[in-house]
Amino acid sequence: MPWVNRELCEGCGVCVDECPVDAIRLDDDAIAVIDEAACIRCGRCHDVCPHDAVRHDSERVPREVAANLQWVRGLLGHFDDASQRADFMDRIARFYRKERKVVEQTLSVVEGAGDDPAGALDAAIGPLLAAQDSTKN
Repeated sequence: MPWVNRELCEGCGVCVDECPVDAIRLDDDAIAVIDEAACIRCGRCHDVCPHDAVRHDSERVPREVAANLQWVRGLLGHFDDASQRADFMDRIARFYRKERKVVEQTLSVVEGAGDDPAGALDAAIGPLLAAQDSTKN
C-alpha cells in the first residue's frame, strides 16, 4: 500500500489528479492522504509524484513489526505468572505462523497467475471455499 511521507509532500495535487479511483485527497494541511480501502494499488501516484513523497509500503516493515510486538507486549500484561505467559507466547506464535501460511499461500497463487490472472484467481478461490464449506458439515 503506498503511503505519503508528510515531510516530502508539497500539496501539488498531481497524485490526486492521477488517481483513477479518487482514493487520494489533500487534507486540511494540503498534504496528500491515501484512502487504503479505496486504493487499487496501481502505483500511478508513486510514479507521478514530483517530490518523491508517495512511498513504497516496504519502507514501513520495521514500523509494522514494532506495532505487532507492541500489541503482543500489551496482551502479555494480562497474564500473571510465567506459565500463563509461556502459554500465551506459544498461542501468539501459532497465530503468526497461521498469518505466514495465509500470506505464503496467497503469494503462491498471485505469483503463479501467469497470463490469465483473473482465471488463476478464480480457479484457486473455488476449491478453497469448497474446502471451508466442507469443514462446516
